[in-house]
Amino acid sequence: MAKKELNLRPVKIKRGYTKSSPGSVLMQAGETIVLCTASIDLKVPPWLAESNQGWVTAEYSMLPGSTQPRKPRERNKIDGRTNEIQRLIGRSLRAVVDLKALGPIQITIDCDVLQADGGTRTASITGGFVALVDAVRSIQKKLPNPKNFPIIDSIAAVSVGVVDGQVDLDLDYDRDVRADVDMNVVMTGQGHFVEVQGTGEKSTFSEKQLLELLAAAKSGIRQLTSVQKIALGKSWNF
Repeated sequence: MAKKELNLRPVKIKRGYTKSSPGSVLMQAGETIVLCTASIDLKVPPWLAESNQGWVTAEYSMLPGSTQPRKPRERNKIDGRTNEIQRLIGRSLRAVVDLKALGPIQITIDCDVLQADGGTRTASITGGFVALVDAVRSIQKKLPNPKNFPIIDSIAAVSVGVVDGQVDLDLDYDRDVRADVDMNVVMTGQGHFVEVQGTGEKSTFSEKQLLELLAAAKSGIRQLTSVQKIALGKSWNF
């Protein structure tokens, strides 16, 4: 069997999608569309009140019309999957932020899935980073040291898997449900891993396949980082 050519789905990042948030990004990866908005709160959670540092957190939601059949709204209690994903987004973004340099403010990244076709959590991280940069840029002059920009690197994420016996990149829903192995990889622009979530859904996987999956993820994240850089333009300088 010929080796599959690995390509990302078409990626689009539109900044300034809404006017009410200092960071607002429409992130599209193939048919997956996520609205990522960043909100600024000039106070931190109580448990950080005496720390003189900031905080970055995230919330994630799949809107009712994002899937078929309709997904009910999570009004009173979020489910385990949602909680896991928003914690992943938050810690991924914090990995590239100097919280001391940010000062005593909290930035919340809301990731609302408008349309789901696989890779919603990875798209949320990739788009959420761009929204985060725009939000921090909007208050840069008010930071403890405006010349010490608190974002120290970029962050992006992508899914990889073993589908029909071959390593594949950036899985849509159809390939995701067929995957024998499913993995989400989060990396910085400098090539450091933040998180690797890998599962043998239907079979085990070898060390050779693991290395091939990580190599595919690195290639995909390099491409995503380039798209982020182009989208941010002059704001990329950190």
